[in-house]
Amino acid sequence: QVMTAVVVCANDDERSDVVTTDVHVLRMSDADIEWYVSTGEPMGKAGAYAIQGRGARFIDRIHGSWSNVVGLPIHAVHRLLG
Repeated sequence: QVMTAVVVCANDDERSDVVTTDVHVLRMSDADIEWYVSTGEPMGKAGAYAIQGRGARFIDRIHGSWSNVVGLPIHAVHRLLG
């Protein structure tokens, strides 16, 4: 599960939201894990995977915002700015 809080402040107006996305990861073999770690991609990533990169092959499905999993829930930001 990925949760991201977003706050937009302008003058005396403050708007906020929390976006939650469920991420279902496929079962990975030891060889899968060793290969993925060897790519260097999971290093420095929250959750140790990049859904927009090589890590996508291990994602079964998501329920919610894909852009939230990447790092910024675009639809929520757009709504808060509107």
